[in-house]
This record gives sequence, C-alpha cells and structure tokens, in this order.
Amino acid sequence: MFSSVPQTDTQFGFVDGTVVLSLSQCCIIVLPVIAVYWADLTSLVSFVQDLQQVMVSGPNLNETSIVSGGYGGTAEGIIPTSSIKGPSMHHSNSNPSMTEEATRGIAVEKFDTMKKWSINTYKCTKQMFSERFGRGSRTVDLELEAQVDVLRETKSKYENILRLARDLTNHFYNMVQTQQALGDTFADLSQKSPELQDEFGYNAETQKLLCKNGETLLGAINFFVSSINTLVHKTMEDTLMTIKMYENARLEFDAYRADLEELSAGPRDANTMVRIEFAQQQYQVQREKYERLRSDVSIKLKFLEENKVKVMHKQLLLFHNAISAYFAGNQQQLEQTLRQFHVKLKPPGSDKPSWLEEQ
Repeated sequence: MFSSVPQTDTQFGFVDGTVVLSLSQCCIIVLPVIAVYWADLTSLVSFVQDLQQVMVSGPNLNETSIVSGGYGGTAEGIIPTSSIKGPSMHHSNSNPSMTEEATRGIAVEKFDTMKKWSINTYKCTKQMFSERFGRGSRTVDLELEAQVDVLRETKSKYENILRLARDLTNHFYNMVQTQQALGDTFADLSQKSPELQDEFGYNAETQKLLCKNGETLLGAINFFVSSINTLVHKTMEDTLMTIKMYENARLEFDAYRADLEELSAGPRDANTMVRIEFAQQQYQVQREKYERLRSDVSIKLKFLEENKVKVMHKQLLLFHNAISAYFAGNQQQLEQTLRQFHVKLKPPGSDKPSWLEEQ
C-alpha cells in the first residue's frame, strides 16, 4: 500500500533542528509524491468539471443504453434508449429533478470517498517520512516484530530448500532416463551379440531395476517438493499478507495518533475542540483496526508454527527413509516407505498426451 523511500549514499545533516537534504535526496523523495498527487489532482479537476456540466445541463438520456441478458452479455443485447417508446420514457422526462438529485448524490458520494482517501494518504505519507527521518514516534510490539522477522528468515531458507530439491529432482530424473536408455541398449545388444548375451543381459536387468527404483524415489521427492511448495507459497504467504495489512494498519494508527496529539497540544477554542473530538473518533477506529489485525497476526503465526512443525516432521522423515532405502538397494523398504506416507506413484506414460490431444 505504501512504498518505502529509496535510500541514497548522500548524507544529510541538521541545522537548528531542521533536516538539511541535498538536491538529489529532495528529488528522490518529493518527485514520486508530486507525481502521485498531480495525477490525482488532474483526475479531480476533470471530475469536478464533469460534475458541473451534469448539474447544469443534466444527463443526456439519449446517450445511455440498457444491457439485456445480465452481466457479461454480448453486444446483441444492448438497446439504445433513444429507440424506446412508451410511457416509461415520458415519466422520466417529466421528473428531471429526481434524476438530477440522484446524479448529484452519486457525485457527492464519489467526491467524499476521494476526499477521505486523500486525507488518509496525506496523513500516512507524513507519518512515514517522520519515522524515516527520526522526527516521529511509532508503535512497536517487540515480541510480535521478532516473530515476523523469524518468519521472513524461515521463508527465505525454505525457499532455498525448495530450489535445491527441485534441482535434485531434475538431475535425478535425467539420470533415470539415461539408465532406462542404457538398459534398452544392453537388452538390444544381448539379442544381437550371442558371444556376450549373458553379460549384456544381466547389465540390462540391473539398469531396469535401478530405473524402477529411481522412479519410485522420484515419486517420494516430488511429494516432498509439492508439500514444501504448499507450505512456503500458500501457508506462509497467506500469513505474510496478513502481516502486510497489519503493518499498514500500524502506520495509519500512528498517523492518526500523531494528528490527535498535535491537536491536543494546541489552543483549546471551540473550533479546535470540535476537531479534537472528530480526531478522537478516528483515532479509536484506527486503534480497533490495528489491535484486531495484531491479534490476527499473532493467531496466524501460532498456527503456522504448529503446521510447519507437523508438515516438516513428516516430509523430512519421508525424504530420509526414501533416500536411504534407494541407495542401500532395498527395493522393499523403498516401496514400504511410500505406502507408509500414502504417496501414490503416477503410472508410466501418464504425463504423455493422449492420442486425441496430439491430433
């Protein structure tokens, strides 16, 4: 939601308590913000001009259209309203004030939404800059932030495990394919070389057995990779999305808290008291949102840790037993390991397209 300010190598200093920035730093900080607000200002000016035109002349009903057939209908279901005759059209023309009032209400609602968004964005941007330059305070939950840092570090390490496991799968798959081709070649030479028939024959059987066991091990490794991928890119990613929402809520909460503190420290006239009361209401809303998301993050982190331990305990045991059985040449133990962890192997040739798909 909010992007961080790029870091530069240029140093800045303080003069009489004021931050002094170089020209390059000012451009890096100010230009993106100006670009965003200039785009919003241009849209706002265009919107106000359209609104004034609608309020003066009213909507042009001849240019509207009615779409039949529901959402996503084709162009054949679009009926221009200029071609519709009947009392319903005369009824709408006889009440222009109702149409104008409805249009004005929609326009005011959109304007209020844009106004609230602009104020919220301004407050959050101001708070973000204040925190970055050390001029403002921020709410800190040390225990929760430590858990978040651990999660991000854990996700990075698990992504490395996933990458290495995929590399192992690819290399091992190529080796199994080579063994299969070598076994077929030995079997062919066994038929064509009577003087070396026995030697080629038992080498062909050995390669076929290794190929079969290799396919079984590939099934175990693929199951391991699939489970780690789900843990990293779905379970952990879902928790990190909630953490991102929590961090945005924390920034909004601190922005409205700083606004309330600034108003409370000023003079207490009638106008200021009204603004303080309104700021207090907004502060309570942002506080409730922040505390709710903080609770959600704590709960998700707890369940994620439990789920991670459960999944990794099973997957690491599967990986160890399958690898050990394969390289020990224990085919029975390898097949028993896959049955123990309910790993189903794909039948040979299941990945190939059918005859109809090839046509």
